[in-house]
Amino acid sequence: MPGKRASQKPVRVFIVDDHPVVRRGLCSCLAEHPRLQVVGEAADGQEAVRRAAELRPDLMLVDINMPNMDGLQLCETLRECSPATRVVILSVHNRPDYIQRALTAGARGYLLKDIPAEQLVQALLRIHEGEVVLSPQVTETALNQWVRRQAPGAGGARLSRREQQVLSLIARGFSNKEIADRLGVSVRTVETHRERIMTKLDLHSVAALTRYAIAQGLVPLEESPT
Repeated sequence: MPGKRASQKPVRVFIVDDHPVVRRGLCSCLAEHPRLQVVGEAADGQEAVRRAAELRPDLMLVDINMPNMDGLQLCETLRECSPATRVVILSVHNRPDYIQRALTAGARGYLLKDIPAEQLVQALLRIHEGEVVLSPQVTETALNQWVRRQAPGAGGARLSRREQQVLSLIARGFSNKEIADRLGVSVRTVETHRERIMTKLDLHSVAALTRYAIAQGLVPLEESPT
């Protein structure tokens, strides 16, 4: 109803991007819609955190590549210091690791910078209403990554025999030095294997590696750390 729409409070948006031209363009784009109000802007994540505490915006439109604190770090920080602010990533990067990290950190949207202006406005309004909105290309990337992870043997086949040995020992609770002693290699070599395993599997904690190793049969369940 027109009366109800007129009484709605504006959605307060804060823009974070290290390129002034991009910020100005976004401000101009959003200013044309009566439901959206740009309440501030910042050139990096640290400045955005300070301003968020003061302004308490409804939405924060965030780039990823920025100095001092990047957009993904900002997203993780805002979850603690300004949980009511819904973060929307606006990026040129359609990478599965970025998408996963952003959504895990609580981002409510991941949009690509080639999105048409009207679609951007509608996406922001939907996110404000409680939806999670992804650009179609982002959804496709995320689904493809999920399908690859679900495929039988996916990931395990990408690990070398030595990497599988190291992963098995990590999952069984051995330290880098203990693994090095067992395999007769240097600690630095073990650290390198660990880094490669995490990169290949896109798993970044011992708990996640342990779950993966058990699922792949690299370590019996009863031998895993409690």
